[in-house]
Amino acid sequence: MSLSGFTSPWWLLLLFVVAALGVGYVIVQRRRLTNTLRFTNLELLEKVAPNRPGRARHIPIALLLVGLTFLTVALAGPTAEQRVPRNRATVVLVIDVSLSMEATDVAPTRLAAAQEAAKQFADDLTPGINLGLVAFSGTASVLVSPTTNREATKTAIDNLQLSERTATGEAIFTAMQSIDTLAAVLGGSDQAPPARIVLLSDGKQTVPESPDDPRGGFTAARQAAEKGIPVSTISFGTETGTVTIEDERIPVPVDDPSLKEIANLSGGTFFTASSLEELEDAYDTLEEQIGYETTRGDASRPWLLLGALCVAGGLVAAMVLRQRLP
Repeated sequence: MSLSGFTSPWWLLLLFVVAALGVGYVIVQRRRLTNTLRFTNLELLEKVAPNRPGRARHIPIALLLVGLTFLTVALAGPTAEQRVPRNRATVVLVIDVSLSMEATDVAPTRLAAAQEAAKQFADDLTPGINLGLVAFSGTASVLVSPTTNREATKTAIDNLQLSERTATGEAIFTAMQSIDTLAAVLGGSDQAPPARIVLLSDGKQTVPESPDDPRGGFTAARQAAEKGIPVSTISFGTETGTVTIEDERIPVPVDDPSLKEIANLSGGTFFTASSLEELEDAYDTLEEQIGYETTRGDASRPWLLLGALCVAGGLVAAMVLRQRLP
């Protein structure tokens, strides 16, 4: 029940009318008491009205006044914050499939843990949201265009294959292109549907070398910000991760600073995840941010219900206690 954000606050002036009714009732009751005391023959009064009404006689009018108060608040149109599903929103899940994802510092491997958490993310995301999938290593590919069909996305997640190098910027550009394509297909509005990119990576960009290159991660993040598409990043893995390539043990620590900067530049959120549990927690947080938006909506219904109940209760009490309407 809200008492803020009134859309028609002038209706609250009716509360003065309700207060005046209450004051008028009190005045009438006092006059009745005065007139009764003027009846000096108390023995005759006892015979005429042996069962005078007690305090219970005030219950009907009290309920009516409270009910009118609630109805007046409802007329003023109170509003409250409400969580509304983003049924036209688009989310593109971008997963790093570079060779470093074969590291076992996150059991059983980084890729296997990422696949499990990504499928859970797809299942728990608000059903009306369009979810797409982009996989990237040295290049980026749209595996599933944004769709509400979760099974297609989960099947593609199961079939992810590792490859060499890491082109983070290319992945973001590809995801944005996928979002633009869906927005053009949906149409029906002057504004594009809200969209977000969720980027999961464990390593440093290697293609191109500089993230500020025209196709680099930082450049892509800046363009995403211009389009109003936040890129939330999840740094996945540990500092001690290693992979074995051609019998050579190669360290593959996560690159938190770069992924954090991408999130900052694009207006997204940065998360760290060194285990499957932490990765799932990050996805849970994103689901809350992505799946719903908070808006102010009508909150008059509870006041209407309470007002109607109190008014009805007052009428019933009047009939039972006083055998007449107040």
